[in-house]
Amino acid sequence: MGNLPASRINPSPPFLFTSIDYAGPFNVRDRRGRGFKASKCYIALFVCASTKAIHIELVSSLETANFLSTLRRFISRRGKPKEMLSDNGTTFHGANNEISELYNFLKNNSDAFITSCANDNIIWKFLPAYSPHMGGLHESAVKSCKYHLKRVLGNSLLTYEEFSTVLTQIESILNSRPLCPIPNSDSDEIFYLTPGHFLLGRAPVSMPDYDYTDVPMTRLTQYQQLQQLQQDFWRRWSRDYIGLLQTRYKWRSSKGQGLREGTTVLVKDNHLPPCRWKLGRIVNTCQGRDGVARVAEIRTAQGVIKRAFNTICPLPGD
Repeated sequence: MGNLPASRINPSPPFLFTSIDYAGPFNVRDRRGRGFKASKCYIALFVCASTKAIHIELVSSLETANFLSTLRRFISRRGKPKEMLSDNGTTFHGANNEISELYNFLKNNSDAFITSCANDNIIWKFLPAYSPHMGGLHESAVKSCKYHLKRVLGNSLLTYEEFSTVLTQIESILNSRPLCPIPNSDSDEIFYLTPGHFLLGRAPVSMPDYDYTDVPMTRLTQYQQLQQLQQDFWRRWSRDYIGLLQTRYKWRSSKGQGLREGTTVLVKDNHLPPCRWKLGRIVNTCQGRDGVARVAEIRTAQGVIKRAFNTICPLPGD
C-alpha cells in the first residue's frame, strides 16, 4: 500500500484540495399533485482532502453547462480550490446503463472541465484508468450518502426543492460525525472535533422536531415526510458509522486494546436526534471472572452510566 498524498496529511484550508464524484441517477417530479412528469437528477459530492468535510449539490442533468454552474455554486460557498481530483471516465466503462451515462459524461467533457478550471487557476486531475481504489476518499462519501438514501427514499418521488432540502440536511449529518476528542480538563463534558468545525467553527446541529420515525407516511404532511426521511437516514447511517468504529476480527489473545480508564468513548444511543452524539469518559472498569474488562462506568454530561463493551467504542483519534 502506498503512502497517502501530501494533500491528505498536510494542513490546508477547507476544500483547497477537493475530490469530486457523482452519484445517481435519482428521479424527481416537476410539481406536486397529479399529472406530474418525472425526470432524472444527479448528486455531486465535493470532499475536502484534509478535513474530510462534504459538500453536496443537486444537478439536474449531465451537461457541461450544468456541471460548471454546480462548480460555481460550490466555489461561491466554500471558496476556490487549488486542485480537484475525480475519477477517470473509463472507471465506469462496461457497467450498467445508469453508470454508463456517467462514463459518457466524463469521457466527452473532460477537456472542457480542464480548460474551464485552468482559466480559473484550478488544477484538475484524473485518476488512472480502472483505479477507483485511489479515490477512496470520495468513493466512501458516495457510499455513505447513496447507500442509505436509496433505501430511505424507496419509491417516493420528491420535487427538486424537496430533494435539495433533504440533501442539505444529509450534508449536515455527515459533517457532524466525530473525528477525535478535544482535550478539556476544566469540564466533565466531552468535546469532539467534527468536519463541521472547519466550516462553521462549531459542530453542526439540527433544528428540534418531533420524532416521526414510526409514524405512517399517510398521516404526515409533506414537510413532515421530509423530516421523517432525514430522521430515517440519521438512524441508519449513525448505526453503521458506529459499527465501522467497532469493527473487530476473531482473536484468541489480548492485544492490549481493552477498556482503560480515561479513554474517551462514543456511546450507542438509538434515541438521539440527528447530529447529536453521546460521548463520555471511562472512569472505572468492571472485570469479569477471567480478568478481562468488558463493562465500564462512563461519565457523560448527564451523569455516570454503565455500559458493556459492545455498546461503546473509542474515538478514532483517542
